[in-house]
Amino acid sequence: MATTNDIVLRPRFKLEINENNKSILKRFKISKNDKSEFITTCVDNHVFIKFPKEKQHFWSPQLHLEIDSIDENSSLLHGLYGPNPTVWTMFMFLHFMVAGLFIAFGIWAYTNYKLNTEYTIQISIMILMILLWFVLYFGGRIGRDTSKKDMFALRDFMNDTIFQKNL
Repeated sequence: MATTNDIVLRPRFKLEINENNKSILKRFKISKNDKSEFITTCVDNHVFIKFPKEKQHFWSPQLHLEIDSIDENSSLLHGLYGPNPTVWTMFMFLHFMVAGLFIAFGIWAYTNYKLNTEYTIQISIMILMILLWFVLYFGGRIGRDTSKKDMFALRDFMNDTIFQKNL
């Protein structure tokens, strides 16, 4: 699962498969009905693979696949690992909140500077927002690293489903 950028919190990959996308999607729909260790949801050419509720933890990943047809005999699979959408939304909300507070206190500090009044509190809070951003970033990295084993399990299930030829 090598990525071209080490800063990626939601790893992506691309895979060209020498098979029609409809037959691949059919295998995922069949695996949805099987009693496997994963929950598979298929919507059009999108497939979502995730762990059942009893096996999920806060940083449990899910795998989103988009299987597009190139021609009749080949397809292109786009994959994206990410946390539960609720967790990701909360995580992004916190990032935007930190950025918004940083900008607001920056404007307040600049205004106080231009009015020749005290602005050390605003600068201190801006520095605190930078530190909080680093904490959020490294928290995301730690979450991604703790769920690597789960990401490999999702990948193995994906590969087993895609490359089985007996259906």
